[in-house]
Amino acid sequence: MTTNLKRKEESHLQNGGVKLPTWSKVFNSTAVWEEKDEFLDVIYWLRQIIAIILGVIWGVAPLKGFLAIAIFCIINAGILYVYFSSFQQVDEEEYGGTWELTKEGFMTSFALFMVVWIIFYTALHFE
Repeated sequence: MTTNLKRKEESHLQNGGVKLPTWSKVFNSTAVWEEKDEFLDVIYWLRQIIAIILGVIWGVAPLKGFLAIAIFCIINAGILYVYFSSFQQVDEEEYGGTWELTKEGFMTSFALFMVVWIIFYTALHFE
């Protein structure tokens, strides 16, 4: 009973609107991010999704070497930069600057990319 009441209280914003679930805000360019951590979580998980997709592509199309890693880094950082600066249009200084948002979750996504890339490359192209 109290959780229902609490949920109803949390669902109303200051401007009288209804609070959207986090994943509904991801593709809504007019979304309001009440909590800093909520937006950082979205950046983190989008980066992980990008890492999986690019790892599969790199493994299927047998890309190798430093150039493949560099292209991953550029694409990963570039997509997220365009997402938070152009699509969401958040104030980067509110989150510690552009660099903080750009590197949020980057190393874990890089590790995930490497694991997925190695698994797919080995499974498909290693004799």
